[in-house]
Amino acid sequence: MTAVETTSATTDKPVVKKKKSGKFSPWSVVAWIAALGFFFPVFWMVLTAFKTEADAYTDPPKLFFTPTLEQFRAVLDSGLGTTLANSAFATGMSTILVLLLGVPAAFALSLRPVAKTQDVLFFFISTKMLPVVAAIVPLYVIVNDIGLLDNVWALVILYTSMNLPIAVWMMRSFFLEVPGELLEAASMDGASLWTSVREVILPLISPGIAATALICVIFSWNEFFFAVNLTAVQAQTIPVFLVGFITGEGLYWARLSAAATMAALPVILAGWFAQNKLVRGLSFGAIK
Repeated sequence: MTAVETTSATTDKPVVKKKKSGKFSPWSVVAWIAALGFFFPVFWMVLTAFKTEADAYTDPPKLFFTPTLEQFRAVLDSGLGTTLANSAFATGMSTILVLLLGVPAAFALSLRPVAKTQDVLFFFISTKMLPVVAAIVPLYVIVNDIGLLDNVWALVILYTSMNLPIAVWMMRSFFLEVPGELLEAASMDGASLWTSVREVILPLISPGIAATALICVIFSWNEFFFAVNLTAVQAQTIPVFLVGFITGEGLYWARLSAAATMAALPVILAGWFAQNKLVRGLSFGAIK
């Protein structure tokens, strides 16, 4: 063997091929089964919305049928637009008020703690411990006395008070993940407290704020108890509207499915468009 061959033989290293991980995981199958189980009712609701009432009542259920938009037209003609507007106004306005009140409160309880912070936090969350059914009678009397019965502004106030404690607790956890040195550095550069919050803190916790806002939207959009007891016609919301399809004559399955599909669509689209910030916000500070 020559010197060149010896050198090449000693310098060449065997190439080790990495095997791709193709191991079967039973937990993946369990996860897919669980996901399909959660998704199937939604799929069946949307499928039933395109059926006629005769096709929706067949036994066994029909998987192959002629789709129709008859149920969607009937739902739109029955006044869905007004209830959608009421739900959108009550949800949007209450979410804005929650953020306007909750962000300063969460900031004060985290980066600028006040005296007896824990007592304040417990007071906020203790308001959620009272059963809603125990408060509906005094709330009804108060709303009636101030002239807000069957008024969408009554729902705005109640939804704000309902979501504010949860929003403060959530956003406080996001504020706690922000290093206090950032505010100190900004103040040393001459920035005021408002400028520091607006330019430094809020951009960092924007995913958390988006996640909090989306949760408030979901809670307000789906709220039924206050709406059914404090509204009648003018301030009727989507959940109350859906109950109207349950009559003494029976259930209109296809029409109810069409109404539920249209009622769920705005929140689903909002969650879809905000999913990136939602995932980042819900996992904010989970990984150091």
